[in-house]
Amino acid sequence: MKKRVAALALLLALSISTIAGCSNQANNVEPSKDKEVVNELEKNMLEEYGVQIGEDSVTFTDSRNQQVTLNKHPERVVVLFNSYLEIWAKNGGTVVGRIEESADKIVEGTENAEIVGTLGAISLEKVLSLKPDLVILNGNSKIQMEIVPILEDNGIGVVALDFFVKDDYFKLVRLFTALNEREDLYQANALQVKEDIEKIIEKSPKDKSYKVLIMMASAKSITARGSDAYLGEMLKDLHTTNIADTSNNTLDDKNFSLEKIIEEDPDFIFVQTTGSDMEAVLDRIKKDVESNPAWASLKAVKEGRYIFLPKDLYMFKANHRYAEAYEGLAKHLYTDLVK
Repeated sequence: MKKRVAALALLLALSISTIAGCSNQANNVEPSKDKEVVNELEKNMLEEYGVQIGEDSVTFTDSRNQQVTLNKHPERVVVLFNSYLEIWAKNGGTVVGRIEESADKIVEGTENAEIVGTLGAISLEKVLSLKPDLVILNGNSKIQMEIVPILEDNGIGVVALDFFVKDDYFKLVRLFTALNEREDLYQANALQVKEDIEKIIEKSPKDKSYKVLIMMASAKSITARGSDAYLGEMLKDLHTTNIADTSNNTLDDKNFSLEKIIEEDPDFIFVQTTGSDMEAVLDRIKKDVESNPAWASLKAVKEGRYIFLPKDLYMFKANHRYAEAYEGLAKHLYTDLVK
């Protein structure tokens, strides 16, 4: 924050100097030009992650590639995605409506909000009954996006957002803290988190070249994830190589080739689990993966690097705990080097 304040002070000083210089040449420069210079400098300082912050409103481009302008301090907000709900609540926002939450990810401070459905089954009637001035939803959900025209026809502000990688998180914090005018929380939950992440990445050795596999396990299927996903980005930042990235689609969110895994023999296998029935998830893993005799021969399995990750940091978005999630992975990868 001190650096940003110092930068602003410098820009203002330059602006004043420019204006003073121009006033000495009044015959050559129109006064309106001085104002344009100042306004441009202020605009540059107030735009981060594509979020433009005005005196009473905030403008940005949402996941529909549509420019949206919202008034600050919305009073009746409904959030239809719990990862966004946590970010909103942690950054000065209050809610009147939300969807059902998982017992594995309770969002404190939202207990009294009205339940308006589940992630895949929103009650539009309940949402409208709350008379919201803003609805925050998941732009990657076809079901949620289908209700956007109805919300807008009722004069309700809509924010459609995506969250795949960490820059998406920083954009959300910038947007939410701007709407709630909480620069202190932007410092704590974005700038400080980013700084902490960068320190962890910097400490992580670049010469180990570990190969990793990310398994996504549910009661119904086992798939893989590449470096373009939430966990994959973190592991890539920590200087690993994801075997799914070069698997020619034999390892992705639809396919899981044991043959390819055995061929690559990864140094680490990280498992994300989804769903409330953990026993059913483990049964699926045993049936589809561990029952194959070759599985036990893998380097990661033999050396104790077959790791089930906690849901709160690695299945659900870590959000303000992002640096903690990076640190947890770094400690698994570089036990002797990252303390």
